[in-house]
Amino acid sequence: MKYQNVENNINVVETYFKSIQTGDMETLGSLLSKDIIWHQPGQNKFSGIHCGSEVVFAMLSEMMEVSNGTFKISSVDTVMGNESKVATMLSFSAEREGASMSMKGVDICTVQNGQIVEAWLYSEDQNTEDTFWGK
Repeated sequence: MKYQNVENNINVVETYFKSIQTGDMETLGSLLSKDIIWHQPGQNKFSGIHCGSEVVFAMLSEMMEVSNGTFKISSVDTVMGNESKVATMLSFSAEREGASMSMKGVDICTVQNGQIVEAWLYSEDQNTEDTFWGK
């Protein structure tokens, strides 16, 4: 398999995070493969493997609904690439009815042909995140 230039893959992931932070859904949609495989960590209502961009968008939309629109990526601290894999260290937070969470995470994305085809997410404090989202 021939990999794209690592810098291009890093740029795809950086643009993906900027589109999330600014609410640019058109760009976000163009960067996620329609066949994306998304690995959401933990033991909460959103945990598991989600297949397809429509399913992922539905999950993200529900996260925004549960958090009353407060779920956000506060900062993207480091983005590093190795062939088709791009790892990102970030911070995220959300609030809802008397509950809040704020923590660091690591996302590892596989990029092919300018789109993210797979994503593995890791949370600094999975128990807190599970409690926040609920079952």
